[in-house]
Amino acid sequence: MPRTAMDPVESYGAWLLAARRRSPLTLDAYMREARALKAWLSDRGIELEKARTQDILEYLVSRRVDGIGPRTLSRVVSGLRGLYRYLRLEGIRQDDPTELLETPRREQALPDVFQPAEVDRILAAIDVSQSAGLRDRALFELIYSCGLRISEASGLTFDMLYLDERIIRVMGKRKKERIVPFGDDAAAWIGRYLREGRPVLEKGPRCDRVFLNRSGKGLSRKGIWKRFDELRNLTGVSGKPHTLRHSFATHLLAGGADLRTVQELLGHADISTTQIYTHVDSDALARTHAQCMPDRRAYRTVRSTASKKAVAAAKKAALAPTACAVEGSGVSSDERTQS
Repeated sequence: MPRTAMDPVESYGAWLLAARRRSPLTLDAYMREARALKAWLSDRGIELEKARTQDILEYLVSRRVDGIGPRTLSRVVSGLRGLYRYLRLEGIRQDDPTELLETPRREQALPDVFQPAEVDRILAAIDVSQSAGLRDRALFELIYSCGLRISEASGLTFDMLYLDERIIRVMGKRKKERIVPFGDDAAAWIGRYLREGRPVLEKGPRCDRVFLNRSGKGLSRKGIWKRFDELRNLTGVSGKPHTLRHSFATHLLAGGADLRTVQELLGHADISTTQIYTHVDSDALARTHAQCMPDRRAYRTVRSTASKKAVAAAKKAALAPTACAVEGSGVSSDERTQS
């Protein structure tokens, strides 16, 4: 008999939070997918607890037709497996309809990366005459300087910021903590924001979050996305807030940083995740190719010149044996002429 009378999706969420200790972001993603499946099945008169493997396959096909990519579809499958594993654990189902599902192969797409000039253009477009502009400049300078995830920047509190030492403590995925330094530009803009911008944004009870919205509360992930979208539209630069993190890693490696250091700074558990940043942009490839590969046209010119010299040398060599024979016989050239 089932051990719960709650809605199975909601009880699944409670289990993820309490027993599995999933992060709020992971919990939100899994619950969103579970609710979406439940609604899709309900529209077709199928109960979540009685869905067959064929029903779930059709749902996944519909999601693929809607335009989601292999990486997203892989996450959907993972979430649905967790849901039905829970239903089986609770005795709500005796079988698992997701057991035979294959995880879609993920495409190893290269991350989008800003050129340094594009980063400068984005940052320069921020209006720092306003308190919100000072916040945004400090925020995006820090994200780029430290390679932060958006959730990490949003959740940054004062006890994690060491401005004099120019380091921050970052709480990453799975509660993994890391220490990351930041540069002079980020330090200067954070200092100015804290002196001039943040006091204007403070309202009501003091908030310990570093970056505030206009209501005096911590700036949310959606708020950061919205501000970056405005800058993207203003500058015409294509990318997402997370592209700043990709750019941080790529620019470090291009500047000579070793892969293990970049892994630690990004907070990756596996170095294979960091290896994707070892790609080189096409402009750098072209420059390296031009510097290292010989100019074939110049080579052909040199080879042609060398050939002409060789022919001339051969002609001289053709005359050389007669002279040598005369010299070898002890007869002078004058004597040969007179004879």
